[in-house]
Amino acid sequence: MWCRTAISSNFCSMYKAKTPRSGPRHESQSGGAGALALPGANENPKERTIMMENEKKTVGVMGAMPEEIRLLHQRMTDRGEETAAGVTFYTGVLAGRRAVLCCAGMGKVNAACGAQLLIAKFGADALIFSGIAGNMTDKIGVGDVVIGKTLLYHDAERRMIAESWPHLQEFQGDPAMIAAAEAACGEAGVKYLVGKIATGDDFVGDSATKNAIAAKCAPDCVEMEGAAVAHVAAKYEVPCVVLRAMSDNADEKAYDTLVDKPFDISEYCATAARICEGLICRL
Repeated sequence: MWCRTAISSNFCSMYKAKTPRSGPRHESQSGGAGALALPGANENPKERTIMMENEKKTVGVMGAMPEEIRLLHQRMTDRGEETAAGVTFYTGVLAGRRAVLCCAGMGKVNAACGAQLLIAKFGADALIFSGIAGNMTDKIGVGDVVIGKTLLYHDAERRMIAESWPHLQEFQGDPAMIAAAEAACGEAGVKYLVGKIATGDDFVGDSATKNAIAAKCAPDCVEMEGAAVAHVAAKYEVPCVVLRAMSDNADEKAYDTLVDKPFDISEYCATAARICEGLICRL
C-alpha cells in the first residue's frame, strides 16, 4: 500500500543561458567597421543581471518516494548525489537551474528535516514540494491540483507554535512561485485551484475526521507534509510553493482508492515532472 504523501515541460527559452555565437562582423554604433556583434547587445542590462543571478540560484525539490522524483532525476544533467541524515540528495542542473532533489519521507518531521537540509546544507534558495492529497472541496476533483496559498497544521496547537520564530499560525506560499505554478499547470493542461492546505500526521480516511477538519480550518485539501515544509521555509525566509494532486476525497473510500490505485501515480508523476520543470524555469 502506498500512502498519500509528496509527489514531486519544456525548458523556458527565456531562461536558457545565452552562449556566444558567431555572426557577421558589422559596423558598431561607436564607429569602427569590423566590430564584433555581441550577443545580447540590445538587452536591458538590469534584466540581463537579474537573469544571470537567477541562473546561479539553487532550487530544492522534495518528494517522499523514489518514483516521485525519478523522472526529474533522469532529466538532470551534471548529476551527483550525497547522503545526509539517511536521505539521499541528488544534485545537478534541471530546467536551466541548479537543483537538489530528495525523497524526504512521510509525515511532518521527515518533511521538516528534508527541507532544513535542503536549505542549510545544500543552499536551496527556493523550495518546491509536490505530492498527492485528500480532496476537501467540491471546486475540483480527483486528479486536479491545489496550489498552496495558505498552509497550516490541523492537528497542532497553532497559537503555541507561533510563540517561536517566525511567529506564525499559518504559512503562505510565495506569490511569484504560485504564479509560476499556475502558468506551469496551465501549460500542462492541469485543472488547479489556489487555496488552503491542511497538514497533519494522521491519514484522513473517514467522514468523521474529514468533517472535523473542515469545521476546524476549512481547507481545500488535507495531507501530511506541506505546512511543515512551509514552516521551515518561513524560518529561513526562503520562498516555497506546495503543489498537491487530489488522489481521493478523504473519506471511507480513500484507503481503497490508494490500495486499488485507480489514481494513476505514474501518470501524475509524469505530469508533476512537467509542472515542476515549467515552474523552475519561470523562477
